[in-house]
Amino acid sequence: MAPKDEKQSLTHDLLSRAHSPDSTNRIYSEKIQHRPLFLKPSSPPPSNARDARRKARKDKQKRANALEPKPLSARQRRSLGFYYVPKTGQKYSIYEPLNKLWLGYIREILGNDVYAGGQSAGAKLSAADFHGAEVEVARSICPSRVGIRGIIIKDSKSTFEFITKHDKIKTVPKEGTVFRIDVPAQEAKEDQGLFSFEIYGEQFQLRSADRANKKFRAHYLDKL
Repeated sequence: MAPKDEKQSLTHDLLSRAHSPDSTNRIYSEKIQHRPLFLKPSSPPPSNARDARRKARKDKQKRANALEPKPLSARQRRSLGFYYVPKTGQKYSIYEPLNKLWLGYIREILGNDVYAGGQSAGAKLSAADFHGAEVEVARSICPSRVGIRGIIIKDSKSTFEFITKHDKIKTVPKEGTVFRIDVPAQEAKEDQGLFSFEIYGEQFQLRSADRANKKFRAHYLDKL
């Protein structure tokens, strides 16, 4: 270890390179002399450093997940009653405004095809949303379902759920059923110029959100 006088001369020599002699003496006496230098020994990393890093990553992920709530599962939605229509809501008059909104929506999608129909209209209808559409069961493998008419309030993968004019909810399976929908060509003349089309339920066994990218092909349905 270097003696104290040698250390002092080295410090003065370094300070004198940047400051005048008076400034060197002042800086040394005010900021360096009699000032303790605290040193903290560096400790080696713990033997379980990998586990510590893994735990830190997991804790960070948990904090991130806590800030972003996860979507509800199907079981949670059922337990909260998202799929249940209360008695006070089982009225046809409540859903009539929804049907008017849907008619405007489907006319906008069809455009001029609402007058002519054709293959392009079929492609547009296959990807459309039918919540709010008023439909009628035209044909079915179960004769008791034929003639059921109402506004669709739920379009699931396998069923259509209607609210009828008698304020009753009917659940009709898509399999083995053909549904008919009438769309007035003009809003002011709902009894004239109807554009009618039929939905083959077996080809619509998809959720409405999944039909947007689905390509439909013509199939022979021997059950109907």
